[in-house]
Amino acid sequence: MTTAHHALKTGIFAAAIALAAPNAFAQAFDAVRLYGAAPGNDGGTVGAAVFAAYEYLGSDQRLNLVLPLLDYQWANGWFAGISNGIGFNFSDAPQLQYGLRLTADRGRKENRVNALRGMGNVDAAAEGGAFFNYSLPQGVFLTSSARYGAGANHKGLVVDLGTGYLTQIAENWHLGAGANITLANARYMQSFFGVSAAQSAASGYKVHTAGSGARDVRANLALTYSAGPKTSITTALSASSLLGDAKDSPLTRKRTAASVVMAINHAF
Repeated sequence: MTTAHHALKTGIFAAAIALAAPNAFAQAFDAVRLYGAAPGNDGGTVGAAVFAAYEYLGSDQRLNLVLPLLDYQWANGWFAGISNGIGFNFSDAPQLQYGLRLTADRGRKENRVNALRGMGNVDAAAEGGAFFNYSLPQGVFLTSSARYGAGANHKGLVVDLGTGYLTQIAENWHLGAGANITLANARYMQSFFGVSAAQSAASGYKVHTAGSGARDVRANLALTYSAGPKTSITTALSASSLLGDAKDSPLTRKRTAASVVMAINHAF
């Protein structure tokens, strides 16, 4: 398989699932997707995506964005980019990926949404983490990742688990489907879904303690068109539902949400 053919094939795989995020930022690093080149080769992808999502998980205020996409991986295992962060893949097998990486959590600004007034800011933070992906025969794949460092005290832990399926439905057309669940520790949950006594006094919300557990589940569906030997165009739909203490948080205005992404990727 040539490098260009691999980039297109796995670019379709990644675009079909990776871009179907219910929130343009909250799920930005839910899994590592290395598809710029075949193992042992240098290569990358560049493009742009239009997101129709929400300001934060649980928000009812729409957020529309146009974002650049740029990712690159080296033959020695290193990778860097907007989608994956900076990290190292220890595997040279095409069906297996595992390694370490550094990502970023954008935090939360109270002045962006009226629903967050009085809650204070959660600062942006660097996250250290690990990932493990495995591709099964017939288009089935599994993804997992762990990230640590987000939240008010930079001690938030997030674990993402996902599975999906990709199939060709016609010449130049691929259909992808996937499901994901996100788990988080109490430090993370309290930072983004809890309300302390001080925050309650400032915002008017009731005190809410958010403990560790499942944060949300997501279902993704995406259609990808191969526009050329190195170019793909994807339209993706994602439905998400908050769970547990995230669902019951006073900050949650919308427990279930649907988001749309349209993107174009070009391998180089």
